[in-house]
Amino acid sequence: MEYLELFFKSIFIDNMVFATFLGMCSYLAVSKKVSTAVGLGAAVIFVLLVTVPLNWLLDQYILRPGALAWVGEEFASYDLSFLSFIMFIATIATMVQLVEIIVEKFSPSLYNSLGIFLPLIAVNCAILGGSLFMQSREIATIGLATVYGLGSGIGWFLAILAIAAIREKIRYSNVPAPLRGLGITFIITGLMAIGFMSFGGMLTGGDEETKEAPKEVAVETSEIEKTKNKETKIIN
Repeated sequence: MEYLELFFKSIFIDNMVFATFLGMCSYLAVSKKVSTAVGLGAAVIFVLLVTVPLNWLLDQYILRPGALAWVGEEFASYDLSFLSFIMFIATIATMVQLVEIIVEKFSPSLYNSLGIFLPLIAVNCAILGGSLFMQSREIATIGLATVYGLGSGIGWFLAILAIAAIREKIRYSNVPAPLRGLGITFIITGLMAIGFMSFGGMLTGGDEETKEAPKEVAVETSEIEKTKNKETKIIN
């Protein structure tokens, strides 16, 4: 249940584009065609799926204060957390280089259409944000970190795929001249963000009601017991 909740939460509620507005450069630049949006979205899924659990291991066994205790007792007091950004970016750059080689080898047309934005995944704030959110939210296990990376990648993929499909359609629509291009794209993005925010009640509303109900019952029963005790004292 915990894995499933984190998976859907990272896709819909904590969506990288619509909740935190990360990765907007690639989101706006590569979303003119569905084919290129699918290619870049798949690359982002792969990079997040690999880098988030790898950076979780780095954080747990190297970077955290006292994480080097497994090496020896004399290293238990070391704190390498100041290297988090460097280590995370190095891991991401390595994976992006691997993705670039694979895409160039098996899909030269996609490689040419993505252009400079494929190697720029290494500095995509959505990719780095996935690892930093994993660290700040203190995700407990590598399994949860993997699920979070996969869900975040799918959320970004759905966002760029949806806006690319809409932009292909509105190309033939009568959009007012001042709003053509990025103007209408920003408006649609805001409306989509509002739509994705509505998914928040799926995972939070029911839990809050079930948590509050037992408390109310407990308060009522305690008040009933108090009145009963007062009545018995008066009778005695």
